[in-house]
This record gives sequence, structure tokens and C-alpha cells, in this order.
Amino acid sequence: MKSGLSFLIAARRCEIDELDHLARTSGLVGIVGRLVHALQRERGLSNVMLTSQGRRFAHQRNAQMAECLQLEHEVRLGFDQLETKGRRLANGTRLFSSIAWVLAGLDALPALRQRITQLDIDAAEAVAAFGKLVAGLLGVVFEAADGATDPAISRLLTALFNFMQGKEYAGQERACGGAAFAEGRCDPQRQRAWAQLIAAQERCFQVYDDFAGPALAEIWRRSQSPTEVAELERLRRIGCSTAEPLDAELSAAWFDCCSLRIDAMRAVEEDIGAALRELCAARVAAAKADVKRQEALSGQVSQAAGPTDMAFFEQQANAPTEAQALAAATPRFGHQLERSVLDMLQEQTQRVQAMSDELDAVRSALNERKLVERAKGLLMARRRLSEAEAHKMLRQTAMNQNRRLVDVAESVLAMADFLPGGGAS
Repeated sequence: MKSGLSFLIAARRCEIDELDHLARTSGLVGIVGRLVHALQRERGLSNVMLTSQGRRFAHQRNAQMAECLQLEHEVRLGFDQLETKGRRLANGTRLFSSIAWVLAGLDALPALRQRITQLDIDAAEAVAAFGKLVAGLLGVVFEAADGATDPAISRLLTALFNFMQGKEYAGQERACGGAAFAEGRCDPQRQRAWAQLIAAQERCFQVYDDFAGPALAEIWRRSQSPTEVAELERLRRIGCSTAEPLDAELSAAWFDCCSLRIDAMRAVEEDIGAALRELCAARVAAAKADVKRQEALSGQVSQAAGPTDMAFFEQQANAPTEAQALAAATPRFGHQLERSVLDMLQEQTQRVQAMSDELDAVRSALNERKLVERAKGLLMARRRLSEAEAHKMLRQTAMNQNRRLVDVAESVLAMADFLPGGGAS
């Protein structure tokens, strides 16, 4: 019969398989991030082109579309490879469903671009369409973070997701302000939406700081040039705080200022991606080294003989239940080997428990987003709102009541039976 050590080795090999899947998924996240950045820029160029009736940025948009097509091809290849090699992913159902949604959006993108080229679509509608596709791509990143089984990798993926979400709000702010300057006016409703986008960015970057660690948090702080931040705040005050007509010539200055900031964010994303790849490689190497050490010990155990001493019972008071169960299957061999195996069993079990506890803490941030998405879906179904309207309602309620967005979402879900439409969600 197999010993407890044999199953300990099997457990570590399963962990290596999970880490290999995480490494592939993390690589895909990097490619997705590059496509998101390119689409955000195309959205901004398209927005200004539409609001200026084709007079601005038409040439730059054509060049940007070519870049997006190349990156889209790389993302599709990455999806194909993940489907082939990642069928045993723990959250494969949700991840692959998110990918299917994104592919439908990418398939519809040529028709959207054609309408923009022909100036046959409203700027707000075009921005919303790009936003829907970007949200789908960010959903892939979210599912990658939610499915991570290593807490350190999960923390980095959570940091990356929130940073990318904050960057998307920055892209939406670029579009919002660009439309206002191009049209020469910013009505109170648009000013409120603009302020909400600024607040949403700050919330995302705060979560990023909480999960990224000091080194990556410092990289983000250093990337923000004081001169560029001052110019951004100046243009924000002009657009958000005045009822006077806006200078349409400032649309180009606004776009360039926002683009510099978003490009700096993209550089930070690359740094996070590099840290993620290094961490995955280090975790895999450590796990393989452990398996090699355990296999060497297993070879010694198979050759050893002798009565079992009291090591199991001596450690029982401190050993976790899982370690006790594994140790009970250990064959009888020499005193020193038995203690080595029991120490290894206890170390492994405590490590797995610590990983589980840390994962629970990391996933709390992701669970908050799930609550917000569920609340949005409920409002959309019961009050016949669009996704943007439902999100705006939640954010506005949170601001008016000085509450966290997730707390408002929980309240909405708790009141599901009392919302128009009846029945629990």
C-alpha cells in the first residue's frame, strides 16, 4: 500500500499543475492588458473624431485600428492555447464563459468601426460599445484572479485587475472630457458623471495599493509626473467646475494630457505583469524542488526497516487534523526517517492551511465586485435599466448616503423581494 509520503508528493504535483495553469493564465492576462490599452486609445480617438464630425484624429484612428487588429490576433491565439491546455482549471466554467463573451464582442467590432468611419453613430453610443467590450476583457482578468489558488499570485492578479479597472475609468474620463471640450460645453449631468469617474479611479487605485505591495505601489506613485498631474487637475477644473462655454481647442490638450497619464499606467501594468511572471516561475521552481526532496526521502523510506517510535503521538497535540490523517498511513521505519516525514507532513499541511486563509482574505476584494455586479443585474432586470444606468444609480446612492458601493449593493440584494418585478433574484 502507498504511504502518506506518496500522497504528499502527489499533492505537491497537483499544486505544480495548478501553478502551470496559473502561469499560462497570467501570460494571457498580459496580452489582454495590451489589447485593452489599444482599444481604450481607439475609443478616445473615435470619440473625438465623432464629436468633431470627422475633423479631428481620423488619420490617427486608422493607425490605431491596425495596432488593435494585431493585438486582437494575439489574444485570440492566447484564448485558443488556454482552451487546449487549461481544461482542468478550477474556475474554467466562468473563465471560458467570459472568453466566449469577449469573442462575440470582437466578432462584432468590424461593424462598429464601419459605423464610426461613416459617422453613422452617436459618440456616446460608440464609447458605450467600446466600454462593453473592454468590460468583457476585464472580466477575463477578474476570473483569472478569482481562480488563482496561490495567495501571492492571487494578490498580484487582484492588484492588476483593480489597476486595469482604474485605468479603464481613466479612459472613460478621457472620453467624457474629450466630448465636453469638443462640444464646447459641459452640462451638470456630464459634470456629475465626470466627478464619479474620478472617484471611481481613486477607489480602484486604493485597492491596488492594498494588494500590490510596497515596491509596485511606489512604482505607480513615481510614474505620476507632478507637472502632468497639475495639468490634468487644471483641465478637470475647467471642465467640471464651470457653467461657461468651453474652449473647443482644449480638446486636443485634454486628450494628450489624459493619454500621457494612461500610457504611464500601461507601463505600470507591464511592471505588474513582469512581477507576476517572475512569481509564477519562482513558485513552480520551489514546488519542483520540494517534490525532488520528497522523492529522495521516499526512496530512503522504501529501504528502511524497524519499529515505529512515538513520534506520531508526540506531535499529535500540535499537528493539524489533516497531518495526523496522513501520518497514520506512514509505514514503519527508522526513528530519524519517521520524524523527517512527520515534520514534512506537518509543514505541508500548515502551509496549505495558511494559503487557504490568505486566499480568503484576498478574495474578499473580488467578492465585493461580485456583489456589485449582482446588484447591477437585479436593478437592470427589475427596473429595466441599462448597465450604465444601474451602475450610476448604485454609485449615486453611495455618494448621497456616504456609504461604500459594496454596502449599497448588499442593501439592494437584501431588498430584492421588494423591488418592482417581484420574486427573489
